[in-house]
Amino acid sequence: MGSGRPPTKSAPKKGKSLASGARPLASDHAADGDQRRLRGISDIRRFFYRNTEPVYFISATPFNLLGMDEWVRGFTYINAIDCFDGQHPNVFVPPEIEHEPWTSIEDINNYLLSHPAVAEFIKQRGKGGKAVFLMFDEKTEALCKELGLEVCFPTAALRNAIDDKVETTRIADRAGVKSVPNVLAKIDSYKALRKATAKLGDDLVIQTAYGDSGHTTFFVSNEADFEKHAADITEAPEVKVMKRIRCRGAALEACVTSNGTIVGPLMTELVGFKELTPYRGGWCGNEVFAGAFDAKTRKKARDAAMKFGDGLAAQGYRGYFELDFLTDLDAGKVYLGECNPRITGASSMTNLSSFAHADAPLFLFHLLEWMGIKSDYDVDDLNTRWSDPENIDSWSQLVMKYTGDDVKHITAAPPSGLWEIDGSGQIRHVRMQTHRRTVQHENRAFFLRISGEGDYLYNGADLGILVSPGRFMTDNFDLTERAKAWTHGIQSHYAGTPVAPAQSIDAGVEPGGFKLL
Repeated sequence: MGSGRPPTKSAPKKGKSLASGARPLASDHAADGDQRRLRGISDIRRFFYRNTEPVYFISATPFNLLGMDEWVRGFTYINAIDCFDGQHPNVFVPPEIEHEPWTSIEDINNYLLSHPAVAEFIKQRGKGGKAVFLMFDEKTEALCKELGLEVCFPTAALRNAIDDKVETTRIADRAGVKSVPNVLAKIDSYKALRKATAKLGDDLVIQTAYGDSGHTTFFVSNEADFEKHAADITEAPEVKVMKRIRCRGAALEACVTSNGTIVGPLMTELVGFKELTPYRGGWCGNEVFAGAFDAKTRKKARDAAMKFGDGLAAQGYRGYFELDFLTDLDAGKVYLGECNPRITGASSMTNLSSFAHADAPLFLFHLLEWMGIKSDYDVDDLNTRWSDPENIDSWSQLVMKYTGDDVKHITAAPPSGLWEIDGSGQIRHVRMQTHRRTVQHENRAFFLRISGEGDYLYNGADLGILVSPGRFMTDNFDLTERAKAWTHGIQSHYAGTPVAPAQSIDAGVEPGGFKLL
């Protein structure tokens, strides 16, 4: 499992019902009725400010859509992990009850939707409601139907098909979006690999259809490299084999709407830093700043996103998606890496940016597609404004995992909220805060804790996310000293007692289990 919480069955224990005192929302829809057409951004903002239909973000943590409750009236987080120690006014964490071991975010969401306290909470807030997720499956859809909730995403079946890295490449090919030179094939041996990929050179990158970054991406230059991952590669019905290029990662979020595809800014990605993640190639943060890419690169990525959005629309997809890009440092080309048909770990960066506050967060346009409201707005105008460097403020986030090889039972952990760092690299907690809105200077940051007291530290466990103004990477794409100081500072606020290997097995600790973000 990706967090410090063991995925084993557990005896019922006292939990925190963080929003149990919330008053029910009215059962009617937004003010002025569902028949009115929204004309322009101001109408859209007002519609959500006056919304009275419950909207729930159901996930392990509230991270991906932090701050959305300030834009959408009736927006509530239903989570399994209590990141805010009961202090967030719009988070509901039910008391923990016995459950089967969690092996995915879908398992966590299905546990929540099956929880009697969650069913009662939803019932108290009135008939109907919308449900949004990071991940979900067919069981999730059935549970939502039982609770009277509408899932505000394309079907799990369609999302699963698009999430396939092999299928993503085919969608891109049909849409005219370039990928890194590749071969899509069934590979059953090293000999077959070399035969199928002769034109790609000696150094290859192999990806299986599904999986978290760092877990199912394999770097192969010789037979010894291949044998390390042979089981994963040969058991797959088909894999994507790419030419290895010298590249930088970038991410971009977008939304397929009835008016066209809206595109957010191109963000740099932090990948594989040993201070933050034990996984080679593992995602560990993002930066948004105007000078991250030149105008030509930004335009290539934006055009590719709009073409890919058209390709998704042709398959019946609508709503939020994210694209990873690889910029070839030698050839100057921009290639599509993969598609995530959902909100992602970069969504809070997109939705809390200054351009979003000037217009509306990208997620509102996704939600609007599922609210039964017709709307008019100029997609080209939005895309032009959102790509203007003058409208992009500078922020960075660090996604911290435990990188040690030992296992500890956590006895102390840093709380979520506003933190401050001094000139000597010492950090202190200033106050509780629900997201980054009061962070104004680079000596302060917002930290969202994931692994807390009573959980476990083990290789790959998610510690939390830290967000601050300015950059966390140098122009050479190394971690800045400030980023290292923040990372060390947060880690130093964790304390725990060592757990013997046999005890860790009994506790259900499973390093490298699955991602939470």
